[in-house]
Amino acid sequence: MATESAGTLGREELIEAYRVMRTIRAFEERVHAEFGSGELPGAVHLYAGQEAVAAGVCGALVEGDYIASTHRGHGHAIAKGCDIGAMMRELYGKAGGSCNGKGGSMHIADFERGMLGANGVAAGGAPLACGSALTAKILGKRHVSVAFVGDGAANQGSFAESLNLATVWQLPVVFVVEDNGYAQATGTRYHLRGLDVARRAEAFGMPAAIVDGTDYLAVRAAADAAVERARSGGGPSFIECKAGRFFGHMEGFDQQGYRGEGEVDRLRAEDCLVRFTAAAGLSTEDVNGVDVTVEAAVEVAVAEAKAAPAPEAAELLTDVYVSY
Repeated sequence: MATESAGTLGREELIEAYRVMRTIRAFEERVHAEFGSGELPGAVHLYAGQEAVAAGVCGALVEGDYIASTHRGHGHAIAKGCDIGAMMRELYGKAGGSCNGKGGSMHIADFERGMLGANGVAAGGAPLACGSALTAKILGKRHVSVAFVGDGAANQGSFAESLNLATVWQLPVVFVVEDNGYAQATGTRYHLRGLDVARRAEAFGMPAAIVDGTDYLAVRAAADAAVERARSGGGPSFIECKAGRFFGHMEGFDQQGYRGEGEVDRLRAEDCLVRFTAAAGLSTEDVNGVDVTVEAAVEVAVAEAKAAPAPEAAELLTDVYVSY
């Protein structure tokens, strides 16, 4: 797949890409601080460090396309256009949250935005993406679905089944494996034979690419090609993006004793946001303008989440059962 260049994208599109990545970073860093203060309930998995993947892939999508996420789903949700205020209220378990405060971090969803949901089940989003892709194919719509999966989840049987199903039925779906180097605390060299998950796509005759997940332009180029292939009836594609996470597997749980000395410092030195601003030629004025706006928006989101009421008791059984 071709390599994107900053010149391929217009200035406004480049600024928007930075805004998405900067929003994810600001949101995650604030969530990290809020969790550390003991105010956030539940399990929280942060996406910081991998922003170029979510932004690059979702930048290739249009309204009507769908994504299925992972337990580390905040970045995907933001990149797909979910409201950060509703997301923050969801993390706080408040009314007005993305799922009315009943799902928390690992179950953020917004069908109107094409976000089928974060998922606490490893590789749980892959079959869902196949389902939405099959719907588009049957209805004759040119919609594309994307399944985000971690390197550890790529070892799940449901993931291999999804790859097979997508190729047999030639579904308009793109599988994106985010290899951050660890399945929780187990390094890829211990749980992946051959290391590159993309090689598995070859067994299904599926086009695959391996890209640097800290390079937005590389991710965007791979995503543009895969999405266009799916949208034009060419079937599924596979993209493996390698990008490390800045924080532990889960907030309040992971002491990161498995990390090598200086590993996080090296990851932060290769920050995807810094790489992008240089490659895109964004000015200090461009960057500062986005930074101020984003930080203010996150501040408002936190304040409103803390002030929001808890869901009413009558809401307990809503959204649980479906009437057919």
